[in-house]
Amino acid sequence: MGGSRQRKASYADLEALPEHVVGELIDGVLYASPRPALPHAYAAGELFGELRGPFGRGQGGPGGWHLLIEPELHLGEDVLVPDIAGWRRERMPRTPRTAAATLAPDWVCEVLSPSTRNMDRKAKLPVYAREGVRHVWLVDPNARTLEVFRLEGNHYLPMTPHSGQVRVRAEPFEALELCLSLLWEE
Repeated sequence: MGGSRQRKASYADLEALPEHVVGELIDGVLYASPRPALPHAYAAGELFGELRGPFGRGQGGPGGWHLLIEPELHLGEDVLVPDIAGWRRERMPRTPRTAAATLAPDWVCEVLSPSTRNMDRKAKLPVYAREGVRHVWLVDPNARTLEVFRLEGNHYLPMTPHSGQVRVRAEPFEALELCLSLLWEE
């Protein structure tokens, strides 16, 4: 009557992946995704550039954040790699000198692509909520949308979605008016 049990993936499984693959472990399942397509990389790079000056360096903005591109996060038994993550300096005064962070970020941004959209929404969001990540942004360069989520209790409350060429002030970076058109490669 017993069915076969599938072995839980381990960090060794992540290390065995080819270099051109991004690997993540969520609830014992290994997710392997190809490197992002160029519109994905463009949107992530532009967003990081827009936020880093005012929030990471305090140039023309309030500062107070450590922002990293594709950090490896070890959250319990899960290993996630968001496109961008940010920690308030009062929670993480210095960037750790390790290969991975074990302190959950205050904010993450996932740039959606056809191969990762379901994983980002269905597998990763619950982990971020469990770990207390206060804000999550989902950027879709194909649909040209920004979805902002705020953690309320143990689930995310979706804020007003934004699309197209609009200028937005989005939590937790509402001190900056972000022009979404900068994220969409023309």
